[in-house]
Amino acid sequence: MARLLDKYKNEVVPALQSELGRQNPLSLPRLTKIVVSTGLGKAVQEKGSKAAEDPRFREAQEHLATATGQRPLVTRARKSVSNFKVREGWDVGLKVTLRGKRMYEFLDRLVALAIPRVRDFRGLNPGSFDGQGNYGMGLSEYGVFPEIHPDKVAFQQGMNIAICTSARNDAEGRRLLTLLGVPFRS
Repeated sequence: MARLLDKYKNEVVPALQSELGRQNPLSLPRLTKIVVSTGLGKAVQEKGSKAAEDPRFREAQEHLATATGQRPLVTRARKSVSNFKVREGWDVGLKVTLRGKRMYEFLDRLVALAIPRVRDFRGLNPGSFDGQGNYGMGLSEYGVFPEIHPDKVAFQQGMNIAICTSARNDAEGRRLLTLLGVPFRS
């Protein structure tokens, strides 16, 4: 069992039951999925529809798979946008949707290993909730994950991380993530 999943079952659920005054564990907020995505604008502008052949694209695919433990899905443009020089159907990014054990393992590595390695880190922004208990954040580079060797990174690329919960509002979602160890700014 993942360490964070064990912590959720043994520590977080009882704490949330007493704080929220609900006895049914299924009514308590829990993690549903984590979506990790990245856009590859420069690769698209240089290669067009064959962006998946670009070395930036292949490197981003490799690093995202290493960081998440799951092969990323290639996302394609739904519409043509002339200002961004993108046509419908072109490869524009990558995404990974994590659920279950992999989700908890990724969040554990993110909180315990990756986030503390961010330069000048003073805590995550507590205002990045969407109004329904889901949290979004961004990392400016893959290099904060210890699995990715810095010498193998030729192109710096950022990633977006969306942590989706079953919370009813932002306060419940914030409390769930705080109990799971996510370091918010005070």
